[in-house]
Amino acid sequence: MQTLGIDHAMASFIWLCGPITGFVVQPCVGVWSDKCRSKYGRRRPFILAGCVLICAAVTLVGFSADLGYMLGDTTEHCSTYKGLRYRAAFIFIFGFWMLDLANNTVQGPARALLADLSGPDQCNSANAIFCSWMAVGNVLGFSAGASGNWHKWFPFLMTRACCEACGNLKAAFLIAVVFLLFCMAVTLYFAEEIPLEPKDAQQLSDSAPLLNGSRDDHDASSEQTNRGLSNGHADANHVSANSRAEDFTDAGSNSNKDDVEAFNDGPGAVLVKILTSMRHLPPGMYSVLLVMALTWLSWFPFFLFDTDWMGREVYHGDPKGNASERKAYDDGVREGAFGLLLNSVVLGIGSFLIDPLCRMIGARLVWAISNFIVFACMLATTILSWISYDLYSSKLQHIVGADKTVKTSALILFSLLGLPLSITYSVPFSVTAELTAGTGGGQGLATGVLNLAIVAPQVDLYT
Repeated sequence: MQTLGIDHAMASFIWLCGPITGFVVQPCVGVWSDKCRSKYGRRRPFILAGCVLICAAVTLVGFSADLGYMLGDTTEHCSTYKGLRYRAAFIFIFGFWMLDLANNTVQGPARALLADLSGPDQCNSANAIFCSWMAVGNVLGFSAGASGNWHKWFPFLMTRACCEACGNLKAAFLIAVVFLLFCMAVTLYFAEEIPLEPKDAQQLSDSAPLLNGSRDDHDASSEQTNRGLSNGHADANHVSANSRAEDFTDAGSNSNKDDVEAFNDGPGAVLVKILTSMRHLPPGMYSVLLVMALTWLSWFPFFLFDTDWMGREVYHGDPKGNASERKAYDDGVREGAFGLLLNSVVLGIGSFLIDPLCRMIGARLVWAISNFIVFACMLATTILSWISYDLYSSKLQHIVGADKTVKTSALILFSLLGLPLSITYSVPFSVTAELTAGTGGGQGLATGVLNLAIVAPQVDLYT
């Protein structure tokens, strides 16, 4: 972003699209995938559409500088021009927001597909495998970010509008697109789904964990009907009248059935249903949502400022300072990316420990311990900042760079946070799948509702 002249303070505004799309897209996509009647299955069409959007968005972001140059941005070489490139910045922001929307389109159905394919007793194992593959993706991504040599390996990606940092981004994104398409093809081919029948879709709508108000009404009406039965025999006139009424109702409703269903499945209707039917949540879901929101309230600042913290607080660099300060900041950002790489390695290792730990001491206790670890590590980052500043201020000449002990401690903290992160990525979704397993479906909707607890603190942070 900064190579396009976008001010660092605008990062929070740009990142705000993530929680907004997450608040709207994931619950809606969850409901639509629960009721999708495609012959290819309920989840796979949404996974395909989301992956295609991700590829398009990543391409827009990577080539935003070149596209802006073609549309009339400055002709000055990127190595000397440091101002704002308006067209390139607009394309970058549009692609970035499109990427958030696409990610939310994929995540809900992917999690729901995992819950569909695994039984209630396998939720922890399935989510651990999901988490381990997320770790593999993170390792590859942060490896790309930690290396600054992509432009040397693919020199043809550098142009007059796109210098070294931009060339690195292009190369990493293009390789990511290849990996994504390969993984998508494997998922779509091997994850077989049974197409949803129309009657199953109606049953799912009535028995979904959040939208079971209609089921309650149906039970109440059935109870009233049963009151008309005496000694196991129904009154003939009562049965005949009910039959005629049902025939009349069916004949009248078939003509506008599709219109009503389309209205009920619209984005606005879905969000209204979700927000107004929170009282129908399974009892344990309230605790899950509360803990999830508080947990992510601490994670999002780390994700947003981790590499920036390394560049500014540990390396004492400044992206707008002199040459040595800019270099120190860039070195710190790359070191932060390396720390996130270590974090992802621990994340992958920790994902295989989740299921045994949950079986040994219970999922709730595992989740609680992970939150205490997060608290201790976040507190340690504040202490490290104080120590680093004191060491920097105590020098007669403020030598820009990182103290070796502080840098090593920061990398250890980044690594340790991988363990609670693996639990956060896995245990809440396993608990949600278990709580909604006996509701007749609705895994996509349940995952979307759980996402509301994630995006709520995100909106508060970015605003």
